[in-house]
Amino acid sequence: MSDIDTEAKVLGKTTKYCLTSTALIITIGNKKPQTVPLHNVIAASYHSDARLLKIAYVIRLTKKGPLHLVHLDGQVEESNAEAAGNLAKTTLEWAYKDVKPNRRLKVLINPHGGVGKGVAIFNKLVEPVFRAAGCILDLIHTTKTGDAYEIAKSLPLPEYDALITVSGDGLIHEVLNGFANHAYPRKALQMPVAPIPTGSGNGLSLNLLGIEDGFDVVAASLNIIKGSPMSVDVFCFTQNGRRTISFMSQAVGLMADVDLGTEDLRWMGDTRFMYGLLRGLIKFKPCNVQLSYKAVEQDKKKMFENLNLRRSKNGSVVPHENQDDNSELPESKIGLDETEGWTTFPEPLLYLYAGKGPYVGRDFMAFPVSLPDDGLIDIVVQSTKNFSRTDVLASFGGAPKGELYWNDSLHYVKAEAYRIKPLSKKGYLSIDGESYPFEEFQVEVLPKLATLLSSHGYYNASFDDATARKK
Repeated sequence: MSDIDTEAKVLGKTTKYCLTSTALIITIGNKKPQTVPLHNVIAASYHSDARLLKIAYVIRLTKKGPLHLVHLDGQVEESNAEAAGNLAKTTLEWAYKDVKPNRRLKVLINPHGGVGKGVAIFNKLVEPVFRAAGCILDLIHTTKTGDAYEIAKSLPLPEYDALITVSGDGLIHEVLNGFANHAYPRKALQMPVAPIPTGSGNGLSLNLLGIEDGFDVVAASLNIIKGSPMSVDVFCFTQNGRRTISFMSQAVGLMADVDLGTEDLRWMGDTRFMYGLLRGLIKFKPCNVQLSYKAVEQDKKKMFENLNLRRSKNGSVVPHENQDDNSELPESKIGLDETEGWTTFPEPLLYLYAGKGPYVGRDFMAFPVSLPDDGLIDIVVQSTKNFSRTDVLASFGGAPKGELYWNDSLHYVKAEAYRIKPLSKKGYLSIDGESYPFEEFQVEVLPKLATLLSSHGYYNASFDDATARKK
């Protein structure tokens, strides 16, 4: 593909456009050329009647700042009209190569998520990006817990290209469980889901976009416009005979206390989690439960090597896989009474965290070697044996980079399933950040059942091996 060039007048200044196979290079007057990756270009058109070249893209105005929407409208001289039309047409084709443009989106906006600014953020920053990209929007404001579940449960298929949540991870939990109870659950779960992060933790957004862009709503909007469907494992959480879909994490002990015990502090944003951690350390009590799991791998070095092997071969890319039209969800393969191949954790534990996706929050990469499609659940168990409050505080300094993984007192297991049996009546149980009864339960993996939108095709989380080299 050869470069395409043209000129226009933008605010009276001569503006040069050069389209390459990977970027649109724009030079306004005597300013330094601006390189816009084609992935960031969301619209391009030439209006011959007014000789107007219109380009829309998102870009950082500062090196580490968030993405911003830019509209660049240029007046074209008659001698450049043909070149401008060719540039606009080709730019749009290359910018949306292998991606469907003008997506039809079902958008659920939670006015109460996080610090309660979801509506204002969507109106000011998100909707203009979607409109500029020509997306067709069907907007609904949820009013109470359970609305998203009911909407997803009865969603017409396949009327939309994706379902978007403007909230935190709790709304994703509702949506996936609504899909799981749809008349055609497998087909419903093929509907790509993607978040606009306006909650407190925004774990899923961090895993899809990375630590730098995980809270950037314009970056999330771009992912929705340009991302591709990615199949991911989810979990079947069974308690008292009832099955629930969990997509991100389950927690008991200190980490559940940190999450659910700070619900009244949502106004603090994700800072509430660190406050909750410090408050929980004052008590520093073991979690009185019995943990059993069906382990597949427990060697930390092997899990780390497998992660790097997948990256080096680009094998972490998870293409979307069409499920069959079977209207039923997969049957459980692991009986609640099964005991063969199970291990009971022998030590008192401070907390258990289990899930899928490296980040559970901006300050905590809980599952650094997690893979989207390995058919396993990553289980983190912090023992209280030979572990103090001081150890917790010292270790959490490296939590955002996943450095806790290498602590000898932290047990990390990849398993097919696990069970928790409370030995007391008092405690918290968090499922994807939502409160559940502190009662006996089992979790099992459902391979590649759900679908997300991803611009990378894998979890965008870098687990630095500097600590690993020291081991």
